Order: sequence, then C-alpha cells, then structure tokens
Amino acid sequence: MVKQKESLSGKQKAAILLISLGPDVSAQVYKYLTEEEIEKLSLEISSVKKVNAHLKDDVLAQFHQIALAQDYISQGGIGYAKTVLEKAFGTEEAATITNRLTSSLQVRPFDFARKVDPQQVLNFIQSEHPQTIALVLSYLDAEQSGQILSELPQKMQADVAKRIATMDSTSPEIISQVEQVLERNISSSLTEDYTQTGGIQAVVEVLNGVDRSTERTILDDLETQDPELAEEIKKRMFVFEDIVILDNRAIQRVIREVDHEDLRLSLKVASDEVKDIVFKNMSSRMVETFKEEMEYMGPVRLRDVEEAQTRIVGIIRRLEDVGEIIIARGGGDDIIV
Repeated sequence: MVKQKESLSGKQKAAILLISLGPDVSAQVYKYLTEEEIEKLSLEISSVKKVNAHLKDDVLAQFHQIALAQDYISQGGIGYAKTVLEKAFGTEEAATITNRLTSSLQVRPFDFARKVDPQQVLNFIQSEHPQTIALVLSYLDAEQSGQILSELPQKMQADVAKRIATMDSTSPEIISQVEQVLERNISSSLTEDYTQTGGIQAVVEVLNGVDRSTERTILDDLETQDPELAEEIKKRMFVFEDIVILDNRAIQRVIREVDHEDLRLSLKVASDEVKDIVFKNMSSRMVETFKEEMEYMGPVRLRDVEEAQTRIVGIIRRLEDVGEIIIARGGGDDIIV
C-alpha cells in the first residue's frame, strides 16, 4: 500500500501520476526524460503495488495546480502566478503551490525580464550604475543583452562589457537589491543560492549579438582599458570551427590567404562539417592533394594544431576588419544583400 500524500517523495508522486495517466500518455512523457530519469522512475513505478482512489485524486490535483501555476508564470512571472493562484485557491494554498514550484524549477533571478521587450528593460536600467546594468545583462538571454548594450551610451558600453566579463558569483542579497529596481514595474522572484554570472564567455555571447560597429567600439575601448581582457575576448569571438558560418566566397578568400601547411594541420583534427565545407571550396585536384598530404603527415602535436588554427583565425579576423569578408552575427548591419 502506498503511503499518504504528505509523506510521498517527488519520485513516488511522479510514479503515481504516470500510472494514473496510463501507458500511452506515460510513453509520451518518457520521450522528454533522460535515461537516468527513466530508469529511476520505472523502478519507482514497478514498486507501486496499489494506489487508492483518494490518494490518486490528490496527486492529480497537485499536478494540475502546479501545471496551472507554471502556465501563469509563463504569462507574467511568479508574482502574476501567485496573484491568480491566491484568487483561485486562497493565500495559504497559493503560497504552498508557488513554493513547491519555485523550489523544483529553481527559477532564475530576472526571469521576468527575459519575457519582455529589451527596450522596456533598457528604459528601466539605463540610468543605473554600470555594475547594476552588467548584473542584469548577465542574467538575460544573449540576444536581449546584445540589443540593450547596443542602445547604451557609447562611453558606457565598454565599461559594462568589462564588468560582465570580470563578474564573479553574486550573493542573493545583492541580486535582491538590484531586482527591487525593476520590481516596481515587473513581477520578479529569486533563487536562494549563489549563482555564477558573467564571465568572459558571457560577454562574448553578448557581443556576438550586437552589430559590428558597436562591437568594434567596445573592443577598441577595452584594448585601451585592459588589453589582456580584450585579447581574450577576441580569441573567443571566432574559433576555427566557426568557419562553417562563413559563406563560400569568404572561405575561398581565406584558403587563398592562409598558409596551406597551417590549413592541413588544422583540418587534420577538424570536424567532418568543417572539412566538408573547406574541401567544397577547393578544386578537385587541390582536395586530392590536401587529403594525400594530410594522410602522410602522421601524428601531430595538439599544440601545433592549436597554434595553426589560431593563426588562421587571426587572418579571418583581419580580413573581416578590412571588409574583405563578412562574418554574419546577430546585428542588422551584418545582413547580406
């Protein structure tokens, strides 16, 4: 006999739910689970001998409440969900539902801001301190952050980008203070744990979402303020495997420009996708020669390959800087017509 609802674990409730839904629906749910989750859940289901109707109804009702709360969150955030749930189930039950949901979902700070127009967020934060702006942008989607960064005053852009790149863990108290700046306009919620935000990769993703002009301005300013940081960001903004995003004309230009020994070294350990697109832009005779020389090359040091790829990436960046090739990013200025 299964225990009372109050003493059931999450896995036991999930098992009862799937048993109640039947094999066809359960099979569809399994498609969205990992192998480990399927194994654990199947084991739990197999251990359930009998579920009384009252307990089954309680579990189904709880699932329905959480599903409703999730739907309300997607419409307007935790604050909106809580308001609607209070009207439907009362203050105490609404608090129980939202606490249960947020603890299981681990809702990220500034979740509300990812659901609104970037311009609206910009209006709320543009007069704040650059560190506050950097914290908010660290939590937003890269595309949103890129658009907002592009709209900030030019003299502030590099400063905010640098703060994102050098940001480390931030305490819940600080995050809460920043969220209160936006709380007057949009519902919000917090996680209780320390969250890793920012970092160099974060600013790279943001810069990949801005237009080329904004990117150049920020990187030029960063080179003056912090040359090492600027160089590290540049290295990550285009890697050798990103050759696949270049158009055929650009790839052909790169092939003519780079040292063929470097290209052979780089291709030796490259993905099939990279090899295919590079070979596609060579003559059949050149492809045959390259493949033969790569075969006879034998084992190579990974360090030599990485250095060769770095030299090629440097050439690609130089060709882009002088306007000979275009690397399509997120900004409207990079649309090719």
